[in-house]
Amino acid sequence: MNTPATDADSQSLFKMMPKDFNKKKFSISYSVVNNKNLLDIQNYSKKQCLGKDTWPVIDKINGWMISAETASFMKWGGLGMIATELPEAFNQSYCAQGECLTVVTPMYLGNTGKKKAELKDNVYFGAEHKSTVVKKIKDIVVSFVGDHQALVKYKVGVYTGHYGNTDYIFLENDRFFSINVHPKNPSAQDGCYVMNEFGINEVERFAFFSKAVFVLICDICSLKIKEIKEPNILVANDWHSGALAGLMKYFPTAQEEAGKMSTVLAERLKHIPIVHIAHHLGYQGWDYDNTSKILNSLYENMTSLVFKNAKAIKNSNPRATNVLIVHDCYNQASSNFHLADRVVTVSKHYMEEVSKELGFGFDFRDILKMRKDHRNFFGIVNGYDKSLISPNAEKIAAVNAYFDGFNFSVFDETHPQDKLKNKKEFIRLLSKIAKDKAYKDKVIPLVDIYQFEDIEKSVKNIEKTPIFCATSRMVEQKGYDVAAQALIKLYSKYAGDMAADLPIFIMGGAGSDEYFKILKDLKDKLQEINPAAAKRLFVFRGYRDEFAYAIQLASDFYLMPCRFEPCGLTQMEAMAKGALPVAMSTGGLVDTIDDGIDGFRTEVFFANKRRVYGTNIAASRLKNNINAFAETLEKVLMTFYANPEQIEQMKVNALRKDFSWTVENGSLSKYYNLFHLGHL
Repeated sequence: MNTPATDADSQSLFKMMPKDFNKKKFSISYSVVNNKNLLDIQNYSKKQCLGKDTWPVIDKINGWMISAETASFMKWGGLGMIATELPEAFNQSYCAQGECLTVVTPMYLGNTGKKKAELKDNVYFGAEHKSTVVKKIKDIVVSFVGDHQALVKYKVGVYTGHYGNTDYIFLENDRFFSINVHPKNPSAQDGCYVMNEFGINEVERFAFFSKAVFVLICDICSLKIKEIKEPNILVANDWHSGALAGLMKYFPTAQEEAGKMSTVLAERLKHIPIVHIAHHLGYQGWDYDNTSKILNSLYENMTSLVFKNAKAIKNSNPRATNVLIVHDCYNQASSNFHLADRVVTVSKHYMEEVSKELGFGFDFRDILKMRKDHRNFFGIVNGYDKSLISPNAEKIAAVNAYFDGFNFSVFDETHPQDKLKNKKEFIRLLSKIAKDKAYKDKVIPLVDIYQFEDIEKSVKNIEKTPIFCATSRMVEQKGYDVAAQALIKLYSKYAGDMAADLPIFIMGGAGSDEYFKILKDLKDKLQEINPAAAKRLFVFRGYRDEFAYAIQLASDFYLMPCRFEPCGLTQMEAMAKGALPVAMSTGGLVDTIDDGIDGFRTEVFFANKRRVYGTNIAASRLKNNINAFAETLEKVLMTFYANPEQIEQMKVNALRKDFSWTVENGSLSKYYNLFHLGHL
């Protein structure tokens, strides 16, 4: 253990930051120091962003996938899928040669009303209806600021379990990882994102999670815990574990400076490489009100020392000069973007967008551009196990049983014509829902519908009638308003001149009344333009899994007029069911949809009125995303009516496409190279 330093540069900084310091006018300046440790902290962001550290030689990967969500035990979105599927695929492929990825995640306990998790004896029942036998290894002690602005020593239970082919480490604390809901919890917050019964919000919860992971690694490295093997690489899954790099790179140096950690242990911790996976950069974990509380919780009595030396690499953004905050606000993702050894985002094209456009990269655009230029920022498309999303006999049998009296069929690339049977069945289903309220209330009881009409008799030739759908969440990202305006533009252009077999559109999903109103207004407007077209537009709000599955089984095309899409899983699900995506050319949609081969994409894409994708000529002609999407819809319809053979071949191409992790030269092989070599 080092003796605490005595020079004024450091000793005066062994204290916490004042309460609410960020809510007063303040400026950040960085003193010129001669102290080696303080210089190390000041220069670390520059060193990491410019990739000046040599990637360590790793013989056998023993990695930790650190994630607030997992598809196995607590899922809310795509980041939960990758946290389960990447380790499972890795272990399936490389376990025999002595390599593994272990998942580290909170042990959530409680009931939100939608998600429930509990520990009974030695069995953990997660929120996704899966369970595992667990073994308690030990309690660790995590210091974190409590209700009275003082550090409290919280016990965290460390449990191990196993699910599928993957080992899990669960961290349990009844205060921070409770999901019992506070009366003031926002209605949109659920699962692991609730404000819980103790008033803990998502940012504070996941800051505590990062701190607990750090303490666990320290205890393993110092042999206080011998039952768990020390990891040799950490994979931090999005902003939830965004504090980790600051804890692993800064905190050991600060503790060494304070005489609380040996140089040997500090260097050991700092040299465990961290790979940060960024999903959507719009989510970063902001918490203005708790800025000082969280910083003091993470860095304890060394917060001032760390904060006043946490110099960001020089960039053009005046808001991003300190690694730990953006402007005057705690930002959970910031330290990983500055300090992680490698940063990955979930598609190659999204990597280009976030490192080029402020509207995508936000405060970190310049930093990510530097990382890309210095080859330590990569784009790897999320994998998606094809067996989970292809038409599945068991799932389709369950759908048929649920709707009672319907006979949806299994199909694949060798029998694509069987999809036609599903189109016929789906028209029957829509019409029955439209004319039989009791049946509607039985099969989609929590789904609001607007003026559904019986069209069974009016659809004379289903083979020549295109079906379009959109069943994503109804939020700004998904661009339902863009699709609505594009459809109005399209129908206004053709009025009554469109083909006799008018397309069928079914659009909706879980979301706000604002977007449901947009779709209802679309139906009303089409009623004015073309009543026959309006009759074939079905709009709804809500979600029922069997209903969404039946829609995709029947649809020829899947609408994705997205404002952004870092990777996208929906287009993969649609293609696996022979529904061709009709998509904006943004993010992972560019990487996963081959225009004219297995889907359709817009010729150009704009963000904040700037051309982000496409040629200047196309941008000058189309001018905005509505025009671009309307033009693409027109192209789709012309191809469907005039060249049905091309559409059928495109469906076969889409059905053949395989995004599974383990395909040759797929996403898993890229991650494997990255973990071993530090590059793809």
